[in-house]
Amino acid sequence: MAEHTSSSITIEAAPADVMAVIADFARYPEWTGEVKEAEVLAKDDAGRASLVRLLLDAGAIKDDHTLAYTWPAENTVSWTLDKSQMLRQLDGSYQLAPVAGGARTEVTYSLTVDVKIPMLGMIKRKAEKVIIDRALAGLKKRVESRPGAGPS
Repeated sequence: MAEHTSSSITIEAAPADVMAVIADFARYPEWTGEVKEAEVLAKDDAGRASLVRLLLDAGAIKDDHTLAYTWPAENTVSWTLDKSQMLRQLDGSYQLAPVAGGARTEVTYSLTVDVKIPMLGMIKRKAEKVIIDRALAGLKKRVESRPGAGPS
């Protein structure tokens, strides 16, 4: 059974700056913690990643998988599982909302995970929460440490 988890964080940067970091898959291993390798396999007509291979190590969940990305709105990116060894489902999204006139961004990360192997629900939920919390904290740190980032 798939579980759905989401969490939000406010980042001291404009939505476009946050999305630039989210869209830079090659650098995920530098800030996500769980992603050990990332490789863009295909791009859409706008030049954004549409298929990405990720090597994930999130404690209880370790996998080499491929995600299909869509960019339905300027401040939204979502993904669905394309191929995996361990996962049955890994669907999620980042939704960005401007705060304080666009000087800050509220980022909501939603994730639904289901594994092929039997795993206690509480272990799976804990792994989801770890993935989300570390990704949001890493994203915040990465965006806010970029040159010119933060409040003016």
